[in-house]
Amino acid sequence: GSNAAFAAPLNQGGQAGYPLLDEVQNLLDNHFLRQQPDEITREYAAIRGMMASLEDRYTFFVEPPVAQSESDVLAGTYGGIGVQIYRNENGDFVLYPYPDSPAEKAGVEEGDILVAIDGEMLDTGTQQDVVDQKMRGEVKEGSGVELGILKNADDEVLTMFIAFDVINVPSVIWRVLTEDEAIGYVQILRFTSRTPQELKDALEALTVENIEALVLDMRNNSGGLLKESIDVASEFLEKDTIVLREKRRGSEESFPSSGDGLAIEIPMVVLVNQGTASAAELVAGAIQDQERGILIGQTTYGKGTVQQIFRLSDDSSLHITSAEWLTPNGSTLDGIGLQPDIAMIPDPNGRDVELGEAIRELQQLK
Repeated sequence: GSNAAFAAPLNQGGQAGYPLLDEVQNLLDNHFLRQQPDEITREYAAIRGMMASLEDRYTFFVEPPVAQSESDVLAGTYGGIGVQIYRNENGDFVLYPYPDSPAEKAGVEEGDILVAIDGEMLDTGTQQDVVDQKMRGEVKEGSGVELGILKNADDEVLTMFIAFDVINVPSVIWRVLTEDEAIGYVQILRFTSRTPQELKDALEALTVENIEALVLDMRNNSGGLLKESIDVASEFLEKDTIVLREKRRGSEESFPSSGDGLAIEIPMVVLVNQGTASAAELVAGAIQDQERGILIGQTTYGKGTVQQIFRLSDDSSLHITSAEWLTPNGSTLDGIGLQPDIAMIPDPNGRDVELGEAIRELQQLK
């Protein structure tokens, strides 16, 4: 594209800049009754107004202090005990500790059932997000959570207090399903720089377990890095298959699979929901378009645009939509999302009915 688009706007008189804005400021200086907010506050307000006029919810302005906590979130650390909780079709809260986590060190093992938190018994009406929330918190003296767990269905309840610590959350979690040991389960929580390697490790470990089918869970995966999503899709698609198309100003490019995939033949199902967005939608869309596997769950979020983040001179930052992603068949994701092949209504009590359905589908295929 020409540079003209990046030049300062010209007004009718041919001067650069925003003369009308200066005119307004002069009138305020001369006539406004009360004290004006400081200059930076007004400047930020003007920038936000300008961004709003573009009517693109992903093009926006972030003030300086927020810019820092944003990068902390991307770094993926928080206080907690390092456990993933899965609610099975019976409604039990099943625990899966992360490797080397406080939970694992305290003796929580895969498949333990959580029955009480801080002395309160859980019941079928307990919401999953309430439980998840109690497993994390600030790392300080005495902060933590007391769990009541069952090791086996007939055992007495074991009570243990686990102190919160800084958790490095893995981006990929895997296991062999207890419901059917011929099926492997891989969940990608988000796309970070570590995801492709973590996925390879997971697929290699599952290969050793001799699985015959695979569930890829990308529910509530809000996305992340583009290059990593192409590497991830490449684990499931044959070499030179198109993973996605990218549309920029005046150009379109196709990205092929990088080849060497570890899971290009095994029957697979992908779980998606309304929290599946961005890079996660790209991977799911590629698997669906290339007829590599079916999608089960709910319509995905529909974020198919790419933002560049520019740091400004005072450490505020500007997010600008600069490209759009399309699935291999050229379908727009943005604002629309992917339609699952098997649409399901989420269970109001948080039982994992989608995983149950995935297991039944794969049992017919293998």
